[in-house]
Amino acid sequence: MARLLFAHAHPDDESLWTGVTMAHHVARGDEVHVLTCTLGEEGEVIPDDLKHLELPAGSARPDDVADELAPVRREELRRAMTAMGVTSSVVLGDDAFRALANRPEARTYRDSGMAGTPSASHPRAFMGADIEAVAADVAAYVDALAPDVVVTYDEQGGYGHPDHIRTHEVTVAALAASTARPRLFITLTPQSWAQEDRAWLHAMCSPEFLHETGFVVPERDDAYPPSVVPDDEVTHAVVDDAAVSLQIKALREHRTQVSVADEVYALSNDVAARLSGREGFTEYDARARRRIVGAENATPSATRPELIA
Repeated sequence: MARLLFAHAHPDDESLWTGVTMAHHVARGDEVHVLTCTLGEEGEVIPDDLKHLELPAGSARPDDVADELAPVRREELRRAMTAMGVTSSVVLGDDAFRALANRPEARTYRDSGMAGTPSASHPRAFMGADIEAVAADVAAYVDALAPDVVVTYDEQGGYGHPDHIRTHEVTVAALAASTARPRLFITLTPQSWAQEDRAWLHAMCSPEFLHETGFVVPERDDAYPPSVVPDDEVTHAVVDDAAVSLQIKALREHRTQVSVADEVYALSNDVAARLSGREGFTEYDARARRRIVGAENATPSATRPELIA
């Protein structure tokens, strides 16, 4: 039995970015643990009946006022991880994290929002956290958990969100300092997969489906996020169509942030994305701060190994 830790920035990221891999390893009988760094207080709320939880665009939450969205998203995370069947799910600095890491002074952090927004200057914004201080807390947690594999985002946080970038930085620094020495993988998507998924959306999303859901299919020549890379830069993959049903169950619990219809989902921007049953990764050297990509581990794309054999 293997033990895997997935480090993410906000509730729902775990199911969106690595839901297939998590469900795949749950089905294998492996231990699956999730560390979430903030409660996603700046998330844009989709359901009309919960819109009051969201701050108006450009508004700042006073430092001494509680975030109404935080407990809702924490409960969504709890329900999603129960649906997924993970071994444990903790939030950075919460009681469960502090107890396992034996770090009673570990701090909690707040969703930073996007760079340049008022939330980015909040005193608890994760993007303003001291990397080494947070990494020391996470390293203690990793040492206590002793995972075989840790998964997080690439250097640009997948799409440039400051909290995703900070999650990468903190995770890398923590593993560089950890005595547990697990293997580290970052999430990346082969360019051919991204192109196939977009073509699939154009073929499968009928005008009736788009009218009913309100989703919009991206144009074929729209730019891809930085996490989409040339195929030969992706060294590992988990491909499991059977895992999608469990991923969907988890995503449906994140109702403030995600809309799901069949095997298509959208965030608050209504841009459709495919739940394809496959996720790509590249191994990362935490001490050298670099991707492990080269002739020594190059494999044909059809035979990429999984994270754990």
